[in-house]
Amino acid sequence: MNRPVLLPRHLVAMALGLALLIAGDAGPSSVASGQDQSAATTKDVIFARKIMMDMIGTNMDEIDTMLQTGKIDLTEGREHADVISVMLMAFPHLFPPSSDQWKPNVERDPGTDTFAAPEVWKTYTAFYQQTAFASKTAYKASRAADEAEFKKYGAELRAACDTCHSTYLKQQ
Repeated sequence: MNRPVLLPRHLVAMALGLALLIAGDAGPSSVASGQDQSAATTKDVIFARKIMMDMIGTNMDEIDTMLQTGKIDLTEGREHADVISVMLMAFPHLFPPSSDQWKPNVERDPGTDTFAAPEVWKTYTAFYQQTAFASKTAYKASRAADEAEFKKYGAELRAACDTCHSTYLKQQ
């Protein structure tokens, strides 16, 4: 099985910083002098969150494989869970109101069009809380003392992901 390369924490932090910058929350002092802040579009922030979700999914796939096969590599599993925890802390900040662009029955560009349901913005507090819960669960898995504890929190993390997707992800 090909294992994804785990990024060092400093690279994950840089990717998160870039994603948040694209999201448009950065002030003038954080942008290079002379750079046009309007260059980051809503399509850019949607693309950034898709990249983030893909990386979360890649790491979750590794945890799922361990749980399904029973072949737990605790060190590797903890690393995957730690990356997921950090990314989920930043994830809800990649949903500015301007990115609420879901339209039913239209052809979408899978790279830059959203599949986020309008419920994200209608119930943003609940979305934020659900993401925070999943982040904390991933953190617990990343600190699991043994395989049994890792399995417990890994299964809870999968359930948290599935619940969020069933509520906030459009499949069409």
